[in-house]
Amino acid sequence: MKDAQLPAVTTFRALHQSGCFVLPNPWDVGTAIYLEHLGFEALATTSAGFAFSRGKPDGGVSLDEMLRHIGEIAAATKLPVNADFLNGFADEPEAVARNTKLCISEGVAGLSIEDNTGNNAALYEKNLAVDRIRGARNAIDDSGIPVVLTGRCEAWLVGSANPLRVVLERLTSYAEAGADCLYAPGVRQPNEIEQIVKAVAPKPVNVLVSGFNCELTVSQLADLGVRRISVGSGLALAAWGTFIRAAQTIQQDGAFNLLAQNAASAELNERFRGKS
Repeated sequence: MKDAQLPAVTTFRALHQSGCFVLPNPWDVGTAIYLEHLGFEALATTSAGFAFSRGKPDGGVSLDEMLRHIGEIAAATKLPVNADFLNGFADEPEAVARNTKLCISEGVAGLSIEDNTGNNAALYEKNLAVDRIRGARNAIDDSGIPVVLTGRCEAWLVGSANPLRVVLERLTSYAEAGADCLYAPGVRQPNEIEQIVKAVAPKPVNVLVSGFNCELTVSQLADLGVRRISVGSGLALAAWGTFIRAAQTIQQDGAFNLLAQNAASAELNERFRGKS
């Protein structure tokens, strides 16, 4: 895997050096193939999008399931793929390191480790959270494959009392512990985004754009110094939203008018021909 993986890793690392790029999140092989067709330069998995496709809540997918999924997405595209690896499927740094090695072996160009314990919406204690990033960093260095490590602070998502303060303290520590890219999902105010960018400079920052902050634009975020924009479960939720509205209209009203805007099956057949 290493020889085939290194070009994608090199490309992915270069994307973080300057400018701003969008990292959309497919949730299955078909959406990965289509996003590559549209001309995006890299992709990222979405833990929530994948979990929903399996009829499970976000965080309800096992390590083995997630690894298989990550491997399928990486194999489906020539683009670099970043893995949404949740909390590394472990609490202790040594276990995070072991699982990070397993994730790297699936062919990714990057992966993220978050500080959300998944238990009662709580963050790991700060020193432990930093050690977990350090464990992932050591695993990457030991692998000889310099995948991009993203350190995530989930303060906004768990409802911390002063999320910006927590994010600034933690992301700077994660950067010092070896994270290549920093990420605080949930931030929406431009002035807060700018503070995060300045706090961890020169390391790049990823900003999540989804329904809660969809007024933000690529050009605006680029002007704030953001290097990477992801949409998390946004595309998956857009698909679910359309599906739910159409299904409810059929069931409740006996009307099928919401199917008028469907994608053309002929186009999808043509796009996926020869991919199996």
